[in-house]
Amino acid sequence: MKSFQGKVAAISGAGSGIGQQLAVLLAQQGCHLSLSDIDPQGLAKTKALLAANSVQVSIHMVDIAEREQVQYWAEQTMREHGQINLIFNNAGVALASTVEGASYEDLTWITNINFWGVVYGTKEFLPYIKQTKDGYVVNISSIFGITAQPTQSAYNASKFAVRGFTEALRQELDIQRCGVGALCVHPGGVRTNIAKSARSNQSLQSLGIETDGTQQDFEKLLRTPPELAAKKILKAIQSNQRRVLIGTDAKVMDVLQRLFPSGYQRLSVWLNRLQTWKD
Repeated sequence: MKSFQGKVAAISGAGSGIGQQLAVLLAQQGCHLSLSDIDPQGLAKTKALLAANSVQVSIHMVDIAEREQVQYWAEQTMREHGQINLIFNNAGVALASTVEGASYEDLTWITNINFWGVVYGTKEFLPYIKQTKDGYVVNISSIFGITAQPTQSAYNASKFAVRGFTEALRQELDIQRCGVGALCVHPGGVRTNIAKSARSNQSLQSLGIETDGTQQDFEKLLRTPPELAAKKILKAIQSNQRRVLIGTDAKVMDVLQRLFPSGYQRLSVWLNRLQTWKD
């Protein structure tokens, strides 16, 4: 896909962050949009940002953890826009907890959104996208879908799953030669609202981490502007890439994992202990 002019893109989590910036950039390039989120104020703000562009924009309140809602969103998008070329499965949440401390409810919550939301978005939109013979499925994983970190076991599990799911999908689409690609996106620290929606619990204290400061600490790591992330994602689509790393931190962590597939874990333990000692 070399041009987004006249195409139709569906974006989950479009009320803020990367999803919002994808909508802005795509609209500027003449792409029609079907936007979803669970935040009506965020969706309204995104739609207002697109007012100057001569594109059709529809907004949908969707909980991506609910398959029926995603199915209805896909059907509505097809009815309102007549075609669908791209799906950006972007919405996600975070959970800070030890393995022992994570409740089954929290594990179900993050898996339903981060993994099953991607599965639903892919499966419900893909049949429509394949009809165009010129489309892309874009699934947002994370650098934590490449490297694991303490207190992030649930988040790691969901993002590793997105990576495996998307890489397998891309190979199947290539075999079919259907004109549709799949891209797995691995952002590092991108400034989004994920810290505000993150959950944490008292189990972090067993590692010397104070739960009162986890959101502030997490936000310190979010350095890459979402507009830069969106630009890199669109460029990756146009160059037919399978994977894209976003941010210097993501690239460094990827190199460490390649060079030291198990050794990077020892480095992570040492750095976490050092941070705890400083605090």
